[in-house]
Amino acid sequence: MPKETLEKVRSAKPLVHHITNWVTIYDCANITRAFGALPVMAHAKEESADMAAIASALVLNIGTLTNELIQSMIIAGKSANKKGIPVVLDAVGVGATKLRDEKALELLSKVKIGIIKGNASEIAKLAGLDVVTKGVEAAKVDANLVDVAKSLAQKEKCTVVITGKQDIVTGGEKTYLVNNGHSMMGCMVGTGCMAASIIGAFAAVEKDYAKAAAHALACFGIAGELAAAKSNGPGTFHENFYDEAFNLTPEKVGKMARIEEI
Repeated sequence: MPKETLEKVRSAKPLVHHITNWVTIYDCANITRAFGALPVMAHAKEESADMAAIASALVLNIGTLTNELIQSMIIAGKSANKKGIPVVLDAVGVGATKLRDEKALELLSKVKIGIIKGNASEIAKLAGLDVVTKGVEAAKVDANLVDVAKSLAQKEKCTVVITGKQDIVTGGEKTYLVNNGHSMMGCMVGTGCMAASIIGAFAAVEKDYAKAAAHALACFGIAGELAAAKSNGPGTFHENFYDEAFNLTPEKVGKMARIEEI
């Protein structure tokens, strides 16, 4: 149950190492802390392996991509693989430029990624479909998204997450549909990056990565629903979102979680 995984995060307080997006780094750190985990943002290649070695999960986000950042990600990823902790890849902007496509594939070839997260067009591009992402915003994909996610999960032997109005999580066999969240979440820059952070925190305490990701997205979405109910726009939502994440209780999660296994 999502409420039990949330309690594990708050009890264990896993250290989540981020090499992430400069636009949203502050939000990723704060939401990780609000959910009860511990964030660290260590980008330098000189220390990325050491930091991954003491962490419980590693989150890689290519939103503000540079070649130097990819080098740090590969170094940290190999260290994380050696330790056996989950590695989450947030494939931000894949399908928008050749550089992002190439570097995402390089990461997949050099690091064992446990969870790939992206919007519909980002995941479709990695799965081999001919799509173009609108910067970092999802473009329309003319395919069954569950089948697309399963295809990539089976190809890469990992868990795949497609975020959207309905989140899709699959390990290639078991598939979960997560129906929590609110449209206001799409009006604030950074919620996708923040979701990857929480997936990392949950995967740090739950070895079934598909279950961990589904539980993370349900709790994340519930916080969004509760925050939207008392917000007048993106500004107040941003503030209320942190508060609702911090104040989530097992009772709220047990009552509000909407996860369907197909």
